Amino acid sequence: MAVSLAKGQKVDLTKTNPGLTNIIVGLGWDVNKYDGGSDFDLDTAAFLLGESGKTGSDKDFVFYNNPKHPSESVIHQGDNRTGVGEGDDEQIKIDLSKVPAEVQKIDFTVTINEADTRNQNFGQVSNAYIRILDEAKNEELIRYDLGEDYSVETAVVVAELYRNGAEWKFNAIGSGFQGGLAALCANFGIDAT
Repeated sequence: MAVSLAKGQKVDLTKTNPGLTNIIVGLGWDVNKYDGGSDFDLDTAAFLLGESGKTGSDKDFVFYNNPKHPSESVIHQGDNRTGVGEGDDEQIKIDLSKVPAEVQKIDFTVTINEADTRNQNFGQVSNAYIRILDEAKNEELIRYDLGEDYSVETAVVVAELYRNGAEWKFNAIGSGFQGGLAALCANFGIDAT
């Protein structure tokens, strides 16, 4: 039975699931009725962060154009350009045992590709969620549904995994950003220009 969280809630991941190392982070969404004439292309990413809350290098930014962290601890499973269909729209596999010791947090984000030119924002996206699955058991452990109505945001920090001593915890964040991917990257110490 999955634990369902609200914005701002935190929960143990590995302490309550001893021996858990391989997880899948699934993200999904639907697009509201929209007559702008352009498809929505939402993109997920993972930022591997040090104690400062910043990445150590561009390699700590895992997304469709950089799908695998050098440690092979975080692997993006590919870009879904439409979000059509049931289930997760994009997935990121994580091997917690391979995450480098200097990485204290892994933040998961979603941005809308070409949001400004297409006049799109997260107010036009519904049923967005993130979930953590035990890869070995194919069992959902944690789920966070982003029930909030965003209006002008073009990027969202959805959630994060973070170290707490020897254990990993999950934090449901749901924090919106204006400025899309560039604003997110700048927040985490990457120059996206």
